Amino acid sequence: MKEKFKPVRLTAMLVVIAIGICGWVLVTGNLPVAADNVTTTASQSQPVDDDMHHFMEYVFEPNYKRLKVLMAAKPKDKQTWKSIKGNSLTLAECTNLLLARAPDEDTDQWRQISMAVRTSGGDLYQAARESDYGTARKAYVAMLTKCNSCHNHFAGGEHQLTP
Repeated sequence: MKEKFKPVRLTAMLVVIAIGICGWVLVTGNLPVAADNVTTTASQSQPVDDDMHHFMEYVFEPNYKRLKVLMAAKPKDKQTWKSIKGNSLTLAECTNLLLARAPDEDTDQWRQISMAVRTSGGDLYQAARESDYGTARKAYVAMLTKCNSCHNHFAGGEHQLTP
């Protein structure tokens, strides 16, 4: 006659198996590890080049130089306005990247100026969308004034921009 498993015997066997598995995990070190308050940087904004001069020279300066030529006189055709829109939108959007590159000192000043540049760049873009040269020119000069205030504060007055 076969002996039936009793509930107590089954429970004891499951406890022994569970203890064995826990012991194996402890000995082999295959425990899942979770760190407290760790964020992954793969999905966060990270500078490709930490040098702010390089960032300004290769991201902002080409757009500024093109706009300087484009804004020298009232545009006469749609293609010129399109170029103004493209360059002003790029500058305004790239200013968002400045917010992620704030220095350790005067961080609030950096952010305030960056947001002001972004706003002026956005105003320039919107005026260009309307082909409104007077308003675009004012926004362009305001943007450069804000850029220069940042250069005064953070670059010792170097790299001043002229309309």
